[in-house]
Amino acid sequence: MSARTLVTGIGVAAPTGLGVEDFWAATRIGKNAIGPVTRFDASSYPARLAGEIHGFDAGEHLPGRLVPQTDRVTQLALVAADQAFTDAGVTPGDIDAYDMGVVTAAGSGGFEFGETELRKLWSQGANHVSAYQSFAWFYAVNSGQISIRNDLRGPTGVIVGDQAGGLDALAHARRQLRKGSKLIATGGFDASICPLGWAAHLAGGTMSTAAAPDSAYLPFDAAARGYVPGEGGALLVLEDEDSALARGARTVYGELAGYGATLDPRPGSGREPGLRRALETALADADCHSAEVDVVFADGAGTPALDRQEAEAITAVFGPRGVPVTAPKTMTGRLNAGGAPVDVVSAVLAMREGLIPPTTNVELSPAHDLDLVASRPRTASVRTAVVLARGRGGFNSAVVVRAVD
Repeated sequence: MSARTLVTGIGVAAPTGLGVEDFWAATRIGKNAIGPVTRFDASSYPARLAGEIHGFDAGEHLPGRLVPQTDRVTQLALVAADQAFTDAGVTPGDIDAYDMGVVTAAGSGGFEFGETELRKLWSQGANHVSAYQSFAWFYAVNSGQISIRNDLRGPTGVIVGDQAGGLDALAHARRQLRKGSKLIATGGFDASICPLGWAAHLAGGTMSTAAAPDSAYLPFDAAARGYVPGEGGALLVLEDEDSALARGARTVYGELAGYGATLDPRPGSGREPGLRRALETALADADCHSAEVDVVFADGAGTPALDRQEAEAITAVFGPRGVPVTAPKTMTGRLNAGGAPVDVVSAVLAMREGLIPPTTNVELSPAHDLDLVASRPRTASVRTAVVLARGRGGFNSAVVVRAVD
């Protein structure tokens, strides 16, 4: 049997906090981080709310040479990576560079950087476009920059699967550990709060146009009318258990125990959506019975049809009100590729404290037979958690994380 895959370090850059402790201090009490867009003038757009990371100055965290080379999303990813490696207690030379790698997920790449350089092209000409445009916009840039900055010369990759991609990246990292790598940094990030990114969000047709931050994003609520975008994500250090023990890892947050992924059937086929099968596959992979699960971190799309599908999948596996369900992303908005890794962080921190963070502002619709942890946090012994994520195009992913004694 393969050695367990352990989470030994965490870095977070989210609207609710930069760094694990700030993030958890806000998340555990349900502090709302959704508000009016400030990163550009959104007054002419039908949607004007976002989950932004306020007060972040890349120059305070990164070398000056890196700042003009990178988009905001990469800057957030690099800072989270620094946090994660510090948290894991890994320094250069502890592990051979070729035994360490990085796999991240991205949904949009460096949108803001690309938009800025396109403006220069249109207004000033090709000679004014930054040479860094060649890679700063690219989906794989976060993995590349993290690997360079941390001398990770082992397996490196990027997953593109919208919200589900954040879990797929963790699973791919686990595969690399099972193939012989000792440490893989993995997670996901997105930051597309700019006019170009906003146009892409609006084109999807499921953004909330509500004006009030506390009633704009309401998954599983009868008033659900769409999602609010956010920015950020999380990076986790995953290690093979034997390797972690050999180097004397000082912190183990939990085990990445199971994973499942499916694609939805063709629209109009009449077949069941794939989320339930992804969930059942993850439980089987973890050798975990549904009765052992203490909490489900839901995808929480925030649209009636998708919420209904998710509620039905959870009820089919766990039974009516059979397991506590939460969607703390109501505090941050949907972070695309970064959202599910942030939920995994919340899950392992819930294990650490014995506290399930709330689904803020939501009043559960009677149409959903869920035990939703709404409005306030719930004290509970959390030993096993499931995280669900879905992406545009029919992607479904689920992971099981488990406490380690």
